[in-house]
Amino acid sequence: MRNRFASGVMVLIGAIALSGVATAQWNSESAAKEETGFTSYVEFDGTTNSAGQEYVVNSNVGYTFTKHFGMDLGVPFYFATTSGSSTTRSTSARGIGNPSLGLRWKFPNQRLNYGTVLTGSAPLGDKSLGVNTGHATFDWMNHFDHSFNRVTPFMEAGFSNTTADSRLFVRPYTSYGYNTHFRGGANVDVWKIISVGAAGYDIAPFGTQTITPRGPNSAAANAGVGGNPGTGAGNPGFGGGKNSVPTQTTTGTASIAKDYGYSAWLDASLSRYMDAEVGYTRSATFNLNSVSFSLGFNLGHLAHRSK
Repeated sequence: MRNRFASGVMVLIGAIALSGVATAQWNSESAAKEETGFTSYVEFDGTTNSAGQEYVVNSNVGYTFTKHFGMDLGVPFYFATTSGSSTTRSTSARGIGNPSLGLRWKFPNQRLNYGTVLTGSAPLGDKSLGVNTGHATFDWMNHFDHSFNRVTPFMEAGFSNTTADSRLFVRPYTSYGYNTHFRGGANVDVWKIISVGAAGYDIAPFGTQTITPRGPNSAAANAGVGGNPGTGAGNPGFGGGKNSVPTQTTTGTASIAKDYGYSAWLDASLSRYMDAEVGYTRSATFNLNSVSFSLGFNLGHLAHRSK
C-alpha cells in the first residue's frame, strides 16, 4: 500500500514537471477575474438523470502571478447515487477524486479574448467509485470569446485522454482514451446579476477507449480499474441511445466514447464572492437528459477583501 501511494505521488510530481493535464474546464470564470496573488475557489456541482445522481465538491487553491498567468491545485470529492435496483450493490457512495494541477493563461483583447488551460491529474482517487482510470490523465483547453454589448459568443477546443466533467454535466462514467472536444455557444446578460446561455458540444475520440461507469462498488462490479475490463458484450447499458453507457468497465473502439449534444443554463452572480447556476444538458448519443446545479464560493477574493 505504501509503495502504491509513493508511486502515485511520483506520478503527480511527474505530471506537474511535465505540465501534463486532465479535466481542464473553463469553469472558474469568477476566479479568473481575481487580481494577482492568492486564489481559492470552492464549487459544489450536481447532476441528476436516469443513471442516478452525481455530486462533486471541487476545491482548489492557487496563485495568479501576473495578469496573464496563474496556477491552481485542486482535489474533488464525489458523492454518487445509482438508480439501479440491484440488491447486490450499494445505492450510494462517496470518495476522493484525482488531485490535479492546472496552469492557466489568459490574453484579453478588444477584438478577441483568448485563454488556455493545461490540467494534469494523478491516479490517486477512489477506485471503488469509478473516478480513477488507473492512469495519469491530461487535458488542454482553449477558449475564445468576444462581447457584443450583452451577447458574448464563445468557442472552445481541446485535446485530452479523458472525458472531462463540466459545471453542467457531472458524467455518470469515467473514460480513458485520446479525444478532441469542442463546444460553442453564447452567453447573454439579461439583468444586473442574471445571464443565460446555450451551447452545443462534440467529443470526438480516436483509438482504443475504456469507459468505467461511476457509482457505488464500481471497482468490484468492474473487476477493478486496471484489471481485466469487460468487452461490453451482452451487457446492456443505461440511457438507451445509440451508444448506451455500459454498466461495467468496457474497452472498445472510439465509438463507445463518442458523444455530442447541447446544453442551456441560467447564471446568477449572487455577490462578489458567490455564484449560482442551474442548467440542462441533453446527450444525444447516450440519450441522457440531465438537470444540474452549481454553487461556487470565491474564497480567494473574500481573503483579499478582508485584508
